[in-house]
Amino acid sequence: MNQSKISIKIRDSFWFISAVYGVVAILLAIIISIADKWLLMNFKNNLPEILLTTNKVMIDLYSSLVMGILTMTTISFSVIMVVLTTYSTQFSPRTLQDFMGSRATQNVLGVYCLGFILALIHLVTAGKGPSLIGPIIMVIVAILTLAFFVYFIHHSARWIQVNNLIGKIRNDGSQVIKNTYKDYNLNGYVEWDEDELEEIQNNDKQLVYAQSSGYIQKIEWTELVKQATNQECILQVDVQIGDFVVKGSPLMSVVETNNRNYKFNQFLIIGNERTDIQDVEFMLQKLVEIALRAISPAINDPHTAINCLNRIGSLLSEIGETYNENRYFTDDKKNLRVISKPKLFDEYLYKSFYQIRHYGKEDISMLYAMIEVLYKIAVVSENSIKQKVWTFHYYIMDVIEPDSLSTLDNEHLQSICRKLKEQCAFE
Repeated sequence: MNQSKISIKIRDSFWFISAVYGVVAILLAIIISIADKWLLMNFKNNLPEILLTTNKVMIDLYSSLVMGILTMTTISFSVIMVVLTTYSTQFSPRTLQDFMGSRATQNVLGVYCLGFILALIHLVTAGKGPSLIGPIIMVIVAILTLAFFVYFIHHSARWIQVNNLIGKIRNDGSQVIKNTYKDYNLNGYVEWDEDELEEIQNNDKQLVYAQSSGYIQKIEWTELVKQATNQECILQVDVQIGDFVVKGSPLMSVVETNNRNYKFNQFLIIGNERTDIQDVEFMLQKLVEIALRAISPAINDPHTAINCLNRIGSLLSEIGETYNENRYFTDDKKNLRVISKPKLFDEYLYKSFYQIRHYGKEDISMLYAMIEVLYKIAVVSENSIKQKVWTFHYYIMDVIEPDSLSTLDNEHLQSICRKLKEQCAFE
């Protein structure tokens, strides 16, 4: 679990990739220096003079490259600040980590670090005789750095387009759903023997407390089951992914154990902010916030909000296909080991629409879009999901006053509702 915590910190950090490139630059400078000395020592008389670079040319070349790469780095950081400002003011502060965590962004700045450090080291060591490999490598690195600079401008221009951002969040959300609901190698059950559960609730429990405040970023369910099996106990987890916990608050309770030397909280990762590792609701929240900004009076862009609703519907459809409400997990011998607190599909529905319903109730296009999205979810979902969707659609319709709608608006709304009703096959 310590490795998981470190990997999450590295994944969310902005310095790690650049530091790796910096170390590579230092190693490359050492290798180039050694290779240069070996070639000049053994083959200097056999090398054409045109391939050898004098001290003055090397110093001019390296100093120019140092200033040029530093200038490109400065421009790139300025572009990053523009993108971050746009994200924060027009989209959502939660989407900042998507751009900053992008491997393209981190690799571009890493290449800048490599080129700058390599040119600086060569500039410091220049003046000790002619060189062969160093200048050639630096010219190649300079061309590579320029190519990455052009790519970064293109990359930033695409990321600042809201439709591309919405599509990226939707694709990332799809991957999170797959990782969350498909990759658990566990024996899970929705229901369990009521007598056994009542007996468990009546037993003495030992509470496991949070060692720090923050958001639940990840829960290692497989490891929890293994640990509970090894200690021959039953674990009741009282928190969910994305919950904020306060230091000292109970995370879970341990039932039927005489071993007080347990460390179950090491299998829960708590961080300062929500992440997209297992937090499906967080991905939906990003799209909701972009939609809310779009329908605000300051921006007034309902088409972007409708685009967000369509992507939300796509993610909800995937949740309906893969998700389960397994609450009870057993070991290989079918002994109950972990009792969880799963998020219900109803919760995902509510969290996806309740704010848009409140702030978009005056815009008939938003009401149309929400009902249409529910219809599309029902089309690809099984009956249990259709039942939830049909029940939820009354929540959306509750804010609509038919008498205030024009005849055409009301007819269009009723046609959408009829499609939903036919799909769900409910009276």
